[in-house]
Amino acid sequence: MDSNKRPESMERITTPALAQAFIAEQVEAVRKQVGDKKVLLALSGGVDSSVVAALLIKAIGQQLVCVHVNHGLLRKGEPEQVIEVFRNQMKANLVYVDAVDRFLDKLAGVSDPEQKRKIIGAEFIRVFEEEARKQDGIAFLAQGTIYPDITESVGVKAHHNVGGLPDDLQFELVEPVKLLYKDEVRVVGKELGLPDGMVYRQPFPGPGLGVRCVGAITRDRLEALREADAIVREEIGKLPEVPWQYFCTIPDFQSTGIKYVDGKGQRYMGWAVIIRAVNTVDAVTATVPEIPFSVLCTMRDRIISTVDGVNRVLWDISEKPVATIEFE
Repeated sequence: MDSNKRPESMERITTPALAQAFIAEQVEAVRKQVGDKKVLLALSGGVDSSVVAALLIKAIGQQLVCVHVNHGLLRKGEPEQVIEVFRNQMKANLVYVDAVDRFLDKLAGVSDPEQKRKIIGAEFIRVFEEEARKQDGIAFLAQGTIYPDITESVGVKAHHNVGGLPDDLQFELVEPVKLLYKDEVRVVGKELGLPDGMVYRQPFPGPGLGVRCVGAITRDRLEALREADAIVREEIGKLPEVPWQYFCTIPDFQSTGIKYVDGKGQRYMGWAVIIRAVNTVDAVTATVPEIPFSVLCTMRDRIISTVDGVNRVLWDISEKPVATIEFE
């Protein structure tokens, strides 16, 4: 039987009792797989890798080494938040790696989304291999792979933790939630005792802003994206009912704008920020919620007035299918 295919008989995890049964099953499976070896976990701080961390801590305790890599493609303030939550609050064995220049140099001039994902995935593995050599007994790599990552990597787009893995991978993979959908991962996370702020944290792709800085990544456009994204998350996050996911992208094209200098309008070329929000249960299909026009205008005004190089703000109303949630 294909270990990457969810059995048709597998019941959806929707209750604490089902989550407890799943946790017990995976704890036993991980202990059997790992034995007395150490496991290196790619800890992004998102719900998927956080739930895997909690599961592995329950299963193997101090045999787990968590590695958080700052690849320069994280959201504003995210590396600091990961360190605070996991090292200071959860007392995890956390290794922080600053690899910003390393990743951005590798991605320079690369516009093809699949190539970007594979570069990011392969470089992640190289970083983990280097960190593993600093540890004794590392034999496994744990990942927060979930089922939509696997299904979409067949004919849609390679996820960095599935289609982006190098052929000469030196580790055996540990992926305890790879047959779960996102909503199931959250139920398991709640049962493991993770805080709501972590369990219901917005989904964020493994390649991070690398697939939202559409086309070839440049540092100035990446920084503009990071600042615009922070504004979008802040403003939409104030709504009484927030969408499942909300973010923005900046494509690699410019359009004509007007900049006023000393009261005179001057033509200049600027980027467009595209805001996207979706609602979904399992990330397989997604609908677009209504966002109050006043909120859209507030985001528009803040982005155009404070983010360098941007002269347009657009609103994406495409559903999945035909569109995917992310642009790349």
